[in-house]
Formats: sequence, C-alpha cells, structure tokens
Amino acid sequence: MRIWTTTAVLASFWLISGVISSEPINATAVLVQNAISSPTPTNAKQITVSNIEFGLKRVDSKGNVTIFQTKRVPLQEGNAYGWRIKLKDYQGEVKWREVLRLPKPPETWGTDSGEDFSMSVDGKTSVTRRTQSAPEGVIENFWTITPGDPVGKHRIEVYIDDRLISTFEFEMIPVK
Repeated sequence: MRIWTTTAVLASFWLISGVISSEPINATAVLVQNAISSPTPTNAKQITVSNIEFGLKRVDSKGNVTIFQTKRVPLQEGNAYGWRIKLKDYQGEVKWREVLRLPKPPETWGTDSGEDFSMSVDGKTSVTRRTQSAPEGVIENFWTITPGDPVGKHRIEVYIDDRLISTFEFEMIPVK
C-alpha cells in the first residue's frame, strides 16, 4: 500500500510540475532512491490542527486581519482570498506547500518576491512552498484578485511536511 501511495503522490507531483518523460520510468527505482535520499522531517512532534478558515481577507482600521468565511468569492480587483490554519500547541517554523488549481489559466501569475513558486505547463496550477514562522501556531496565505483572473471553480490544497492538511474548494463569481 505504501508503494502505491508513494507512486500516486509522485505521479501527481510530476503532473503538477510539468515533468514529461519520453522514456518509461521505473517507479520502484525512483521510490527506493527517494526513500534513501529524502531526509526525515526534523520536526518529530506530530502537527495537529485546531482551526481552519477560508474566505475573503478583511483588514480593519487597526490592521487586524479577519476572514469572512465563504465559498463564493466575488471576482473584484483588489479582493483578497485565502486560508488561515491554527496549529494546536505549536510554535516555531512550519514548512508548508500550497497547490492552487484554477479552471483555466489567468492572464498573469504573481507572488511576493523570494517565494518558491512554480506553475504547471498548462498554466492552471501553481505550487507555492514557504517556510513560515508560526510563533502562535498560525500559518496563512492570501491571493489578491487581478484583472484576467478566471471565474469558476477553484481548489487549494495545503500540505505540511507533505501531509495534506486541508482542501478548500470555492467558486470565483462575477460581480454584477
């Protein structure tokens, strides 16, 4: 079962990152090589989640950020949407990965400078990797809507140490 799961994860990664091979790949050899060369996560403590939020980002006059929870995000330039995850009894740095899948490619992709960001060959999927300080056990990420972003069903998957923590399915809707 472990080999099958690892094969599915590797296949998904290759599809997302746009790796294409003209020769057959020996999945067993790749699995053995990865098992040998992949370090064990340095954080031996099991990460547990105490709260998950997704929706529109709201910032009050004091700079406090709240999330208006919704699965229908108005496609309005400047709106920001995203997620916040609170980890139970956790302090320190967290290494996370976000996979954002869109119904069609946007006109442009953009991130803050210095992020580890990649995009699929078809332009519909992005992968963001970040190591984030979480002094109060909170990690989060938001996207700002820009001209050319597509309407339709979107999906965000958040992983910590390659473990799926949460999936957010939502719809970007046109503003009337």
